[in-house]
Amino acid sequence: MRALVTGGSSGIGLATARELAALGADLLLVARGAERLEEARAAIAAEFPDRQVDALAADVADAEERQHVCGAAGPALQILVNNAGTNIRKRMTELSLEEYRLVQRSNVESCFDLCRLLFSALQQGALQQGAPSAVVNNASVAGLTHLRTGAPYGMSKAAMIQLTRNLAVEWAAEGIRVNAVAPWYIRTPLAEQVLRNPDYRRDVLERTPLGRVGEVEECARAIAFLCMPAASYVTGQCLAVDGGFSVYGF
Repeated sequence: MRALVTGGSSGIGLATARELAALGADLLLVARGAERLEEARAAIAAEFPDRQVDALAADVADAEERQHVCGAAGPALQILVNNAGTNIRKRMTELSLEEYRLVQRSNVESCFDLCRLLFSALQQGALQQGAPSAVVNNASVAGLTHLRTGAPYGMSKAAMIQLTRNLAVEWAAEGIRVNAVAPWYIRTPLAEQVLRNPDYRRDVLERTPLGRVGEVEECARAIAFLCMPAASYVTGQCLAVDGGFSVYGF
């Protein structure tokens, strides 16, 4: 079983790669920073010496580099985790059109195009293992409701969730399941930048029924579940990993 994880050098992506390796998957990790990526690859390879762990430094927001990623994935792939993404935290009137486009390229365009380009490999992977391949898109609760993260980010994550639904139906007969997760605040380097503000952190925790920020391993386990045979009858779903945030009314 071979899995491709974008944004695999840190945060949720790295934790997901570890979970998948523990469950028996060989890995292709993709991220922009070559040095950190190699550190992640070496650490997982040392932790799981019976697994093949490959790495490719690439920016999935770039169309040409996505082609390199697909070439490295090989002819057969059983798991694709679209985890890479970015955000620019500004009000709508302060954003430039290029900043908007960067967020869309990094989040939704990369997800759409990797799914499109890797369809044949995922289909072949399903044939090889005699069970559906799995795609999991790392969206966000920002795609479900308003957050203070800015309009372009929320738009991109909502698009990823709808792409998940469409592909789940379109590809069901092709042997490919497609699901998404929608995290709230998870303890990642990106989240910690805003959670350092004590007032902001207080507001986040007050809106979270479980009263804490999530850990990367908690999100990674949800992603891994959606990739595994345990979720064989689950497709087209968006699983909120949010401590109850998305259902918390008044």
